[in-house]
Amino acid sequence: MHKKAEDKKKFEAKFQVLGNAYEILKDEEQRKDYDYMLDNPDLVYRHYYRYYRHRVAPKVDVRIVIAMTITVISAIQYMSSWNKYNSAINYLLTVPKYRLRASEIAKEECLYENLKKNRRRPKEEIKKEEEEIIRKVIEGNMEIKGGYARPSIHDILWVKIITLPYILGKYVVWWVRWTWRYNIKREPYDAEAITYLIRRNLKLNKTQFEAIPNREREEYFHRKLWIKENFKVWQKEKEEEMRVKLASSSRYKSYRRWMKSQGPGQITFDD
Repeated sequence: MHKKAEDKKKFEAKFQVLGNAYEILKDEEQRKDYDYMLDNPDLVYRHYYRYYRHRVAPKVDVRIVIAMTITVISAIQYMSSWNKYNSAINYLLTVPKYRLRASEIAKEECLYENLKKNRRRPKEEIKKEEEEIIRKVIEGNMEIKGGYARPSIHDILWVKIITLPYILGKYVVWWVRWTWRYNIKREPYDAEAITYLIRRNLKLNKTQFEAIPNREREEYFHRKLWIKENFKVWQKEKEEEMRVKLASSSRYKSYRRWMKSQGPGQITFDD
């Protein structure tokens, strides 16, 4: 179209300028920045910031990034919970008393009948099916609590975020009822309230409290640890017991000797 090389370069430069102007003017945000630059020519660094904000900033919607991040965290959380639960089941399969009890339940429920009918199969296959039966019996009869409990969909981050308004509303209702019943009307505590007060004194959440053996929990109720004075007495007794155990421990004695002679802050010739 343009025979001379100089004309061609000149028109290419003009075309680039027009293309750049079009890219700026077609975008509303960039058009505002351009108008701002014309109105405020002295604010050079501000113009640089506005220019590179559009050039360098990611084009993906922030909401999509947040949603994908929460999804990835939820997936990792769910798989990790299943991994911990399976680890607990695998451990129970190695404990003789649990295996023996699971085998007895399987015999009572006639779960081994299909294995007896097909004895011609390889021993490895029969043994594998026996292990699967014992595993199912343990999963169905063992109640694992705490951090190794069976995963629930309600523990996933996405579900917690979605149900957050409901949880907050439920907490407000619970707080109003607690204040009305126990602070204003002075009603005696029921079993649920007593359990909550004990958990609060021990600074444990519901999952941690349920993971405590039943014998220890019965002791908490027997000692009436929901009463603050009783809890302080019990806490001092436990601290004294721990101090006596540590004092009689050979490893703790060695540690104390090391702290006195070569502990932190001590200057020795070994340095």
